[in-house]
This record gives sequence, C-alpha cells and structure tokens, in this order.
Amino acid sequence: MKGTEPDAGVLVRVAEGDAGALTELYERYGGPLFAFLNRLAGDRGTAEEVLQDTLLAVWRSAGTFQGRSSVSTWLFGVARRQAHNRLRRVPPPAAAEPCDRADGLPGPEELAVGGDWLEAALARLPLAQREVVVLHFLDDMAHQDIAEVLGIPVGTVKSRLHHARTKLRECLHEQMA
Repeated sequence: MKGTEPDAGVLVRVAEGDAGALTELYERYGGPLFAFLNRLAGDRGTAEEVLQDTLLAVWRSAGTFQGRSSVSTWLFGVARRQAHNRLRRVPPPAAAEPCDRADGLPGPEELAVGGDWLEAALARLPLAQREVVVLHFLDDMAHQDIAEVLGIPVGTVKSRLHHARTKLRECLHEQMA
C-alpha cells in the first residue's frame, strides 16, 4: 500500500523517476515545508516558488539520499538551501527592519483580539535565528534534527534559539508598551 510505504522507499521511487512518488512526498510534506518556507521568506508567493524549486531539487537529487538522516530532515535541508538561494537574490522586506521600529505592527488592542504579532516578530529575526525558531517551535524538530538540516553543531542551534528568544521577548515588550 503506497500510503503507508516508508518515506525512504518513496524517495527511492522518486530517484527511479516515478512522478507519482514525488506527488506522494508532496502530499506528506508539502504543508510543513510550505509553512517553514513561508516563515523564512515572509511572503506566500516566494514560499510557493521556493517549494516548487525544492520539489524540482528533490526530483533531481533523490538518488543522493544516503539515509544518514530521516527523509523529512533531508527534505527540510533541501528546502532550506533553496530558500537561501532565493533569499540571497531578493531579501525579504521585513527582515531588513530593526526590531525597535514598531511601524506597521499590531498594538496591544490587536494582540488582545488575536493580532499576529508573532509573524511580524519572526520576520525581524536574522535568518539564522528565524530558521531555528521555526524548525524547533513551529515544526517541532529536535535540536539534533535542526542541526542536521542546517549543517551546524547542536550547540549552535541552542545558542541561536537563546538569542532568538531574547529578541522575540524584546519585540513582545515593545508591543505591550
């Protein structure tokens, strides 16, 4: 049964040129990958384009998967590289704003009724910190998996999380003031 086939088996089929297997991977991981990319890019259209680039890269490089990590970790790594390639060319507009500028962000009233201050605060984090926050808190990845996706030591993941929490806390305090 294809729906319960392990991810590694589906990836082998992708490497063999099975387009249906790529569709199956998309059905399994498209949502989480898009959410990750959308938070990195800060723009839905860019995230959609990067997801397409990611699927093309998976199609072309599925045969290089060596099983040293889970398929999901490998997919997030491919998506991250594609996002970095795209964002190097066109940086996200919100990422350039410093955290101490409150222009355009929701005030306490909007926060009280469900305003999305977190998305605005995430957009203000440096990309390296935003990645670890999104992977850890929003995609529920363990520190070791994040380290594999990003190609950095676990200690660096922890350090980036620490700095990101501090910056997010500062942004929240600004919004509550």
